[in-house]
Amino acid sequence: MDEVIKILNDIKSGNIKPIYFLMGEEPYYIDIISDYIEKNVLSEEEKGFNQTVLYGRDVSVEDIISTAKRYPMMAERQVVIVKEAQELTRTIDKLESYAENPMPSTVLVICYKYKTLDKRKKVTKVLGKNGLVYESKKLYENQVGDWIKRILASKKYTIEPKANAMLVEFLGTNLSKINNELEKLQIILPKGSVITPKDIEENIGFSKDFNVFELRKAIGERNQLKAYTIAENFANNPKENPMVVTTSLVFGFFIQLLKYHGLKDRNPKNVALVIGVNPFFLKEYDVALKNYPMKKVSQIVASLRDIDVKSKGVGASSMSNSDLLREMLYNIFN
Repeated sequence: MDEVIKILNDIKSGNIKPIYFLMGEEPYYIDIISDYIEKNVLSEEEKGFNQTVLYGRDVSVEDIISTAKRYPMMAERQVVIVKEAQELTRTIDKLESYAENPMPSTVLVICYKYKTLDKRKKVTKVLGKNGLVYESKKLYENQVGDWIKRILASKKYTIEPKANAMLVEFLGTNLSKINNELEKLQIILPKGSVITPKDIEENIGFSKDFNVFELRKAIGERNQLKAYTIAENFANNPKENPMVVTTSLVFGFFIQLLKYHGLKDRNPKNVALVIGVNPFFLKEYDVALKNYPMKKVSQIVASLRDIDVKSKGVGASSMSNSDLLREMLYNIFN
């Protein structure tokens, strides 16, 4: 994030590169930089003749170079943005010739999502020498919660740990999707608000009572009534609670417990770091650790692999989601 802020500040101050090659697995930051350039480098009057947006599926590298070599009309510079440039993977090396001598009056932005250039290649080195190469790396799941807090803090909001965990649980590491949901909350809630699980439930659509987060907590506590009640709700709402996702998240919970069992250093900070959870929720894992010995956890992990295969239709085409969920819970509790 700090690198992105520096890039945007440089552009704002007039330190604009002739080429921005934006690549990597996380599209969120690529969009932030390219959108900022698209909106701010040229005035509204200049954009009509001097701002071009191309799409990788519709053009060749030669088309991009030809467009980039044009002179601006009644303006200091032109902006050429290539979206979905990853469609040009096989021929992207042809950019090397242009990168060696880019037009100083052109700002060429290449959005190369979900892929990266080989940093050892000459084209990458030339792009970095005469322009800017930025790699947008995907966050690990245990980093997303802190990212949410930073984004909200910059907008004068805070969030309760459980609400934060709900967002991570249900939206994963997709920063664009998470940011979209956070923007919805910022429209509804006044600045200075503390975002709660109730806010998440009412405005984003996640049930604070019937979700995988609560299912895992009930399982950890060996609260069979609550676990079966949540499972029944899942079975009645399969679109909101896909069986494959449920199995995956419960499986992840027991893998974390397996790691916890194997730790010699059970200092809370070390445990949270190793198993990848917010320290706020360690009490729930402590409860589960007592309720499920290591041998039982290993058995559950094996049974969950079997349920996962069945949920994908292998050897269990006639089993409903309700049957699969019940079998999953039976294997866990017995």
